[in-house]
Amino acid sequence: MTLTFVRHGETDWNRERRFQGQSDIPLNGQGRLQARAVARALARETFDSVVSSDLVRAMETARAVRTATPVKADPRWREFAFGEWEGLTWEQILQRWPERAAQGAASARSYAPPGGETFDQVRERVGEALDEMRASGVQNALIVTHAGPLHAMLHHLFSDPQADTQELLAVRFTPASITRVRLEPDGNELLLLNDVSHL
Repeated sequence: MTLTFVRHGETDWNRERRFQGQSDIPLNGQGRLQARAVARALARETFDSVVSSDLVRAMETARAVRTATPVKADPRWREFAFGEWEGLTWEQILQRWPERAAQGAASARSYAPPGGETFDQVRERVGEALDEMRASGVQNALIVTHAGPLHAMLHHLFSDPQADTQELLAVRFTPASITRVRLEPDGNELLLLNDVSHL
């Protein structure tokens, strides 16, 4: 089974470096251009299934990439719920929660925003979606999602529970980037990571 993942295109909150979480922010003009660039990059590929986070920025991207294919909305592919952090920049978060400074903005594994989710909770729902897809018999699927679930996917498929997996969480997924993995009975293979050559 081959899974092709696309991070949604840019939004105004991406540009302003705000934590979006599950706030339903649409693509901006640049994001719509990026989605069309992904569509061109994947135009010759055939997908048995197209799945997207149900948030508008992901659904807009998915529909631009696959205009003639039904898109299945699956909330398990939503971004982290960032609770009280949503709409804030990292600097604003540190003003309210200065103890977070020790972890750093990119330390997703340590996120525990008030009223939001932990990384382990995101990994659990993403893992459930992946396991269901693996059992479905689909051979080639397109999944449009967000940076947090992409980190959770890498962690679920490639991490050793006994090892330090921070390197998997250090990737900064670019809006409209493409990541591809192959799932086989004897192991998983990372074919493409955060590819932006089409942009």
